[in-house]
Amino acid sequence: MFRKVKVPTLEGDKVILRMWNRKDAADLYEYACDPRVGPSAGWYPHRSVQESRTIIDTVYLSRIDWAIIDKESGKAVGNIGFDDDVIRQNVNSRELGYSLSADYWGRGLTTEAVILVTEYAFTTLGVDTVTMRISPDNTASRRVAEKAGFVYEGILRNSYRQYNNSIVDMACYSMLESDYFGYDRNL
Repeated sequence: MFRKVKVPTLEGDKVILRMWNRKDAADLYEYACDPRVGPSAGWYPHRSVQESRTIIDTVYLSRIDWAIIDKESGKAVGNIGFDDDVIRQNVNSRELGYSLSADYWGRGLTTEAVILVTEYAFTTLGVDTVTMRISPDNTASRRVAEKAGFVYEGILRNSYRQYNNSIVDMACYSMLESDYFGYDRNL
């Protein structure tokens, strides 16, 4: 198993964000095998519960990543976490990514999770910028970014190599520390 990164539990009205554990593998597989979910998030649909358990062990537990728990059902219905921002160099920036079970789309869970994690990024991690790169065709995910207060920067053409080796455009969004706290840090 890879190095475990501890993440704090964050709670909103609809979701609890908590550290992943191996017992979540069945819940992860339940939504990650859906071909509507993985490809829009940049990965192949999972093929087995064991594969989902391996993803928990090698990916989710080795970085700042949370299981999105639906408060109503108590199930892990998505993930949200940070990667290093490969676009902004020499800036304390993190790229935010997420996925959610199609059964829970349209309920505001992802927007709430993005808001909670963005607050954590600025108030606890002390980052300068949080970014998102989203498929231009993923209108629902783009709405999440906008509802959470992120600013649309434009399309970065041919900027991402997907799981299937195709190269695609990405819509870029960001939130600066000054956007979050409401001041100009350069004054």
